[in-house]
Amino acid sequence: MGPLVVNGIISENTNLFLAFLIGIGFGFVLEQCGFSSSRKLAGVFYGYDTVVLKVFFTGAITCMLGLLFFSLFGWVDLSLVFVNETYVYSAIVGGVIMGIGFIIGGFCPGTSICGAAIGKIDGMVFVLGLFIGIFIFGELYPLEKGLYLAKNLGSPKFSDFLGLSSGLTALLIIIAAVIMFWIGEWAEKKFPREEY
Repeated sequence: MGPLVVNGIISENTNLFLAFLIGIGFGFVLEQCGFSSSRKLAGVFYGYDTVVLKVFFTGAITCMLGLLFFSLFGWVDLSLVFVNETYVYSAIVGGVIMGIGFIIGGFCPGTSICGAAIGKIDGMVFVLGLFIGIFIFGELYPLEKGLYLAKNLGSPKFSDFLGLSSGLTALLIIIAAVIMFWIGEWAEKKFPREEY
């Protein structure tokens, strides 16, 4: 039963090696989907290309259903799966900063590394900016620690937040995804872009 490391099925080193292989696979999939193109990524904000929305929604739904069914079969103990803690204010500030950068330049941290890996200069500039931002955050951490750690909600699940069962929450998210896919198809027809 998973998680594998917590239950002693695999070692920490094996876990890191598997994470490395999965990361390479994830990067390959990102590049194959065209996520190394800042124009394709920015297309979500302008409505002419919603592939990013579709791929990430599909990935999230696949993971959600996989964990849900694995839990039902007794293959994964969800209580042992690590979930990052939610700090409301730092999530809002970080989301605004990343969102502005995403809209201006067309890359998020993961896709910028994907672009840099295939030799795109704008991707390399974003990766450089990423490391500069990490350095600045680290140096200023004592000043921003209060904001960073403010409004800690712990590690809530969306189903707990809504007060619904995991299965019903999954169904609602799937319905929301189908609606978003339909809106994305409509937007691509409404705001076409010939070449990018």
